[in-house]
Amino acid sequence: MGGSEHLSRCPACGTELLLPERDEPATFECEACGAHVLRREDHRHFVFDHRRISEGHVEDLVAHRRAGSVEIPADEVVLRGVVAIPPDASGLVIFAHGSGSSRLSPRNRAVADGLNRVGLATLLFDLLTEEEAGDRRLVFDVPFLGARLVAATRWAFAQPDTAHLPTGYFGASTGSAAALWAAAEPDADVRAVVSRGGRPDLVDARLAHVSAPTLLIVGGRDETVLGMNREAAARMRCHHRIEVIPGATHLFEEPGALERVGHLAAAWLLRYLALWERPAAVESSG
Repeated sequence: MGGSEHLSRCPACGTELLLPERDEPATFECEACGAHVLRREDHRHFVFDHRRISEGHVEDLVAHRRAGSVEIPADEVVLRGVVAIPPDASGLVIFAHGSGSSRLSPRNRAVADGLNRVGLATLLFDLLTEEEAGDRRLVFDVPFLGARLVAATRWAFAQPDTAHLPTGYFGASTGSAAALWAAAEPDADVRAVVSRGGRPDLVDARLAHVSAPTLLIVGGRDETVLGMNREAAARMRCHHRIEVIPGATHLFEEPGALERVGHLAAAWLLRYLALWERPAAVESSG
């Protein structure tokens, strides 16, 4: 490899990419999966979309997306949520927030907005009612939270606007444990999972039953959680990858960190929500 080239991996499929060094941002196409890799000045590589989308079309997606509040029945309660559906959505991503958060999480909303911009519908909802959120036992009850996510998924499958859409999960912190728990259900029709700063260790033995391709995004300075993710990944049988964001802490508050989470999540979800058949179980981790 010469000094004028830079080796990286496609965030969508993990294939090594040999890209020229340049000062200005440039977009390259991964020959393996067709993802479009956006090169930034810091030489980190993101995927914006599998399709070439003009800025005008992106703005059109945002301007014409249908968004509104929804109520989701679960057990004997009603959970509040927010759904956004861009025109000709290619998939639906259901979010599971972490402890102490809600459907109004600014970080999850930022990621959801980015997913809308590449043609993915999103559903953010409260895993707990306001009364339940005061019970610390429920906040960390992963089977309970996972069951709530299953209920929201079934609700989405029954709605005319989302019933036909392939579905994935995006979980943050303890919400990622709920996402993996739900994805491990025998009848789960979930095509992809993305975890941000997650706690997959809380899912324990059920990790081996997750079949959906799973991306684990962890901050490089979130050392304890990074260790937990690596240990959990060793027990996973599905196709998976750990993506470490250098310099980022648990909340990804550093400049550019959350943006990179959004690009990595979009890459993974766009690729696997487009598949009608699950890929073979191939383990890979970072």
